[in-house]
Amino acid sequence: MMEVTKASSGVCGFVHEVLIGCGNEVIARHERSYASADMIFDPLHFLPLIEQKVGALDQAAPLQGWDLPDVFATLHRLLEARMGKPGKREYVQVLRLLETFEVDVVQGAISHAIDLGAIGYDAVKHLVLCRVEKRPPRLDLDFYPYLPKANVGTTRPASYMSLMGGTAA
Repeated sequence: MMEVTKASSGVCGFVHEVLIGCGNEVIARHERSYASADMIFDPLHFLPLIEQKVGALDQAAPLQGWDLPDVFATLHRLLEARMGKPGKREYVQVLRLLETFEVDVVQGAISHAIDLGAIGYDAVKHLVLCRVEKRPPRLDLDFYPYLPKANVGTTRPASYMSLMGGTAA
């Protein structure tokens, strides 16, 4: 593989890929397609822009067909239902973890966060780092006051009497 150097900054086309360089750094690497008008997107390249324009998240062409595990969609729904537009931004921040970490590590952290009821970027990032560093998580929800705490109410048995035609006491 050719290294992009200062002398070769810019775009370098190869048989199977196209490299885009700036200085001595490769800033983008794309699979090459010979099909007419074919567009190949790398969703990770668009995440910084989508993070700034979160309204485009659901319609962004580069993200269409991105085959992520189902737990990502679950997290997306939970964040958006809980927080609205800021939830979309947090979801994009979680997606940006994929710029650094493997999908299976992020997927496991999301599943763990959902199981704990700690639905948020900070919790997922903490759990990702714990997985990578092979240390137990110390996710104390007292340090995350903006994360919703589970509030499970109890129902008195007498309340069910109204369903049976009786009166509740």
